Amino acid sequence: MTQSNTQTGKVIITCAVTGAIHTPSMSPHLPVTATEIANEAIAAAEAGASILHLHARNPETGQPDQTPDAFKAFLPRIKQSSDAVINITTGGSPYMTVQERALPAATLQPEVASLNMGSINFGLYPMLNRYKEFAHDWEREHLEGSKDLVFRNSFQDIEYVLETCYGNGTRFEFECYDISHLYNLAHFADRDLVKAPFFVQSVFGLLGGIGPHPEDVQHMKRTADRLFGSDYRWSVLGAGANQFRIAAQAAALGGNVRVGLEDSLWAGRGELATSNAEQVQKVRQIIEGLGLSVATPDEAREILSLKGGDQVAF
Repeated sequence: MTQSNTQTGKVIITCAVTGAIHTPSMSPHLPVTATEIANEAIAAAEAGASILHLHARNPETGQPDQTPDAFKAFLPRIKQSSDAVINITTGGSPYMTVQERALPAATLQPEVASLNMGSINFGLYPMLNRYKEFAHDWEREHLEGSKDLVFRNSFQDIEYVLETCYGNGTRFEFECYDISHLYNLAHFADRDLVKAPFFVQSVFGLLGGIGPHPEDVQHMKRTADRLFGSDYRWSVLGAGANQFRIAAQAAALGGNVRVGLEDSLWAGRGELATSNAEQVQKVRQIIEGLGLSVATPDEAREILSLKGGDQVAF
């Protein structure tokens, strides 16, 4: 079965600092400007995150911005201040083309880039039941539009990202929102288009993907074990209120974890997280309470067979 933290004693914490799902009106703590994103990323790394999963935003409106220049505004400072592994999204926003989404990773050649492994309905519109007032017009449109949104990640799109980025030595965080996405990854493995060890990030609790029930978590792991055996490293993220419960279950099962304000704005029931570092600290307590330890960036590089922070183009 997969190499697990029960063998190594080490758990990789990924922190997804800002993302493209939540909008600025939902939390005053969501980082938007380059300075805010850099500060949040550096603090998360200091708290124990060995991988920083990064998106960029327009500093005025908070809209997702997938131009390389937007990433260049904060990546050098993060690299200068931290040894953490940088993971650049190729997911961007569901409203972007795959060419737009892949451009920052293709240009900046990070150690890791995220890669969504299938198309899904991507329903954010139930958030309108909670949030009524927005500072920017695009926020309501962003949520309402998701009622008729398919987040396109076709086989052709996936091949495009692989062909565009793999030659740079970038490896991937394969984001799997459902069981079918594991089979999609197995398809690309069968065609020798992806290289082991596969870093499989299982996503739970987004409307349109697999649910957050403990049996869903077990099902995802059992399927990945059967498809990939020792060729993958497993990590999980739970959306919203599911974040820490799913992280705890996965860590106990031998997996790695992802937290951050991209995935959840919360630190507890009805309590907004004041920073990404707060979530990292909370999940670190869970990990250490299980008798495990948090992987350093260099340990994460070894576990995931990464090229090293000196081999990037920023």
